[in-house]
Amino acid sequence: MKKLATTVGTIMAATALGLGTAATAVAAPSGVSSADQTLTELRADGYNVIVSRTGTGTIDKCSVTDVRPGQTYSRTDSGVPGHILGTPGPNIATTVMNKTAHVTLAC
Repeated sequence: MKKLATTVGTIMAATALGLGTAATAVAAPSGVSSADQTLTELRADGYNVIVSRTGTGTIDKCSVTDVRPGQTYSRTDSGVPGHILGTPGPNIATTVMNKTAHVTLAC
């Protein structure tokens, strides 16, 4: 979630500066990346990406206008062997099952 928040902040800053494409903090914190690179990086980070786009241009002509975090689904299990959080107390582990990012493109 921290990477998504960082990415969102970077993209919003780039948009505010009037840059044509969005900057992503995931792989290229100081560079400007294409919409395709942004989508690829979010998917590589484990996000289920939902894309909304305006216009009929091809993906190479699109720019990212917004990235928003979506729902994150996690599971918490107790009694996990080898996962000790404290003594005494249950062994608890939380696993992120699915995380979503909403990306808006202008083409």
